[in-house]
Amino acid sequence: MRIVTVNSYIVTMTTWHPSLEGHGGPRYIAIAEALAEDIGAGRLAARERLPTHRELAWRLGVTVGTVTRAYGEAERRGLIAGEVGRGTFVRERVPTDMPLPAKEETESGFVDLSFNLPPSPPDQQLVADTVAEIGADGQLGRFLAYDMGLGLAGHRAAGAHWMSEGGLAATPDDVVVTAGAQHGMLLAVAALARPGDVVLTEELTYYGIKSIAALLELRLHGLPLDEHGLLPEALDAACRATGAKVLYCIPTLQNPTASVMPAERRREVARICERHDVAIVEDDVYGFLPEQAPAPLSSFAAAGSVYVTGLSKSVAPGLRIGYLRADKRLLDAIGAGLRASTLMASPLMAEVAARLIRSGQARDMALWQRAEARARQKIAAGALAGAEVETHPDAFHLWLKLPEPWRREAFAAEARARGVGIAPAEVFAVGRQPVPHAARVCLQAARSRAQVDKALAILSDLLASRPESHFPLV
Repeated sequence: MRIVTVNSYIVTMTTWHPSLEGHGGPRYIAIAEALAEDIGAGRLAARERLPTHRELAWRLGVTVGTVTRAYGEAERRGLIAGEVGRGTFVRERVPTDMPLPAKEETESGFVDLSFNLPPSPPDQQLVADTVAEIGADGQLGRFLAYDMGLGLAGHRAAGAHWMSEGGLAATPDDVVVTAGAQHGMLLAVAALARPGDVVLTEELTYYGIKSIAALLELRLHGLPLDEHGLLPEALDAACRATGAKVLYCIPTLQNPTASVMPAERRREVARICERHDVAIVEDDVYGFLPEQAPAPLSSFAAAGSVYVTGLSKSVAPGLRIGYLRADKRLLDAIGAGLRASTLMASPLMAEVAARLIRSGQARDMALWQRAEARARQKIAAGALAGAEVETHPDAFHLWLKLPEPWRREAFAAEARARGVGIAPAEVFAVGRQPVPHAARVCLQAARSRAQVDKALAILSDLLASRPESHFPLV
């Protein structure tokens, strides 16, 4: 094989000759299965260039059309990608789950801005004090017992109160206590979709829904975005074309682009979904941040849709308590999923959350996070002046569009080499649409504003430089 180096990428000209033994069915499926097997076994590496259609057809004694169908099937599965004028390559295997975040800034000074982790508020002792109060009240035993329902009554009431503070009317009977917002998303999607179903989402979206889709064997269909979120006309067309019955979206401070969907578009999205009998799963974990956000999309949506929120961003990531609001007709299916996944959300953690909500302390902590986000966004506005950035003054993150000739993977790799972790666009991409050369930068993940300033200075310098180029080697 020949190895060619171009713009920091190693491109291997493979002599791949798959074995089709043991692969039944049509020949094109057998070739696609062999390709998947060799990628999984490491016999084909990421970015390795595959034989041309004609060359592989000659090696295997099949028609060119068979190879074309095989490559098409492999591309549909996300195994390979074709590039005009360059050929067909094994795709970089981006996991549906992000890797675990790096440990807090080490002695080397590495700053990991790839995860949307909130900084610790100054009054974090409140959580410890609340646990102590529960023990002092003599109620600890009650919250260490099993709860086989959808959450204790007081905990469901606290969830309804938290939602109402965010602009969504809810009653305790509509609320399910979950082990965090991610768990709520899993329960909602599992209740609404079956293996093989299509779930609509933004073409750039939170990678957690990609994990859920993989687990539940669902097919995601990405919808194009503009500066206000998903495009209604694209949603309408996708509903007609795919027969999907579920839409997952993040209308407020969309992840990763930080857009906020205006109220009128929310109404339009809700009308389209109602017309096509599509249930909406609204992820509103950032809904507490904007001071003047439109009402949640779920307030316009028809019965059968699900609203999901949590306390991981506003209070503490380790307080794994979330809430979902669902139509009563869905509660049996959601309850079955709850019992099958975690049996219950921790009653002790749910009691801590409920007390923080009832006392107003959770709201105070959320307001602190908003103020901190604003301060860090101001730092970013200065440090990245002149860069192409999409963001919101109250967002935890920003969407950094890269100038020519930077490519997303090379920029993220070079940033990491210089001591800053960011998340390239590929992590958030859904489907086969072209992936922009951009990256998410999570400002809240740094321990301090000084660390934000330091990390953004590194990124600013990197934006002003050019990627390393290599001459071809044979």
